[in-house]
Amino acid sequence: MSYWLYLPHGVPSDARLPLLVMLHGCQQTATQFAQGTRMNWLAEQKGYAVLYPQQLLSSHSQRCWKWYDKATQEGGGDTALLVGIVDRVAAQHPIDRRRIYACGISAGAGMANILALNHPELFAAVGLHSGPVFGGGHSRIGALGVMQHGAGPRGELAIREILARRAVFPLMPAILIQGEGDKVVRPVNQQQLVQQSLLLNGLPAHTPVRTTLKTGRGSRHNAHRIQDFYVGRKLLLRVASVDALDHAWSGGDASLAFNAAAGPDASKMMLDFFGRHRRG
Repeated sequence: MSYWLYLPHGVPSDARLPLLVMLHGCQQTATQFAQGTRMNWLAEQKGYAVLYPQQLLSSHSQRCWKWYDKATQEGGGDTALLVGIVDRVAAQHPIDRRRIYACGISAGAGMANILALNHPELFAAVGLHSGPVFGGGHSRIGALGVMQHGAGPRGELAIREILARRAVFPLMPAILIQGEGDKVVRPVNQQQLVQQSLLLNGLPAHTPVRTTLKTGRGSRHNAHRIQDFYVGRKLLLRVASVDALDHAWSGGDASLAFNAAAGPDASKMMLDFFGRHRRG
């Protein structure tokens, strides 16, 4: 499996860098994902290393991560390969192992979530843009059903199975960004991801939420709603629902497919959220 690594310039020689693992969507390459999200530009400003693995065409003809595959969901397949790459990069470069984050769009978001669920000791937080709910699918046809309708009761059961594997599951902060106009991975997935996150982190379904509404500014910035869930003073879950956004990275480079020029800037939102969290 190929991967690209971006390292920021001008960092002190003794600095330990946070690492962001970025997983592209179907029909994307790793370099297209880097360009479309402009994540390297932000990483340079904020001092992040960014890792871009790329799915093999021999593994999937459209470079989709197999988030729907049961063995992958349970920690095998692409999951084991990706964790091996993260471990290799962290061993070869000055990476702060308390600050490793997984992020992706669409199939890449599904895969990022699987990484965090199977290796919570490795990842300090996860960012999912237009991501499918975890635990369903189990075939390519089944995956399409999840993308359109969610996972149903299987979604709760899948998280309970994750929790049953460990005596203690550490808190897993998450930021979820979803376009309300997305017809590829429909918003029901974000709603079920919220339910899964609350269950995973031991929070009741009626946990208080702070809601912020942001108005749009013409074609440059879409209106959106942000819901924040806290544990004490710790922001554990941020949920952003973006009006008019279809299946595309919000605030990206629209010259590439699956990127929308109008804000909010999803890349900035991701790094701002990750900056709040580190693995203890």
